[in-house]
Amino acid sequence: MIVTMSSKGQIVVPKSIRKDLRLEKGANFAVYAKEDTLILKKVETPSSKEMFDRLTKWGTALAKKKGWKEEEMMEKLYARRRIKSE
Repeated sequence: MIVTMSSKGQIVVPKSIRKDLRLEKGANFAVYAKEDTLILKKVETPSSKEMFDRLTKWGTALAKKKGWKEEEMMEKLYARRRIKSE
């Protein structure tokens, strides 16, 4: 398929491709260019909840590995915040 770029540099991804790739409004892409070739790569960006869940899981695993208890973690966090805020 051939598409035309607008004066603002925008192109339209044809409907059949959007449907095949399940592209929806707000989809994010990484753009690569080499010589006369342009590549769009769909990029999945996690939601805030997904990022929070990942961070919580990572923190819990780290605390378990280090043998830290929740109270110790909270003390470390509060101590760190006091240092940074001064």
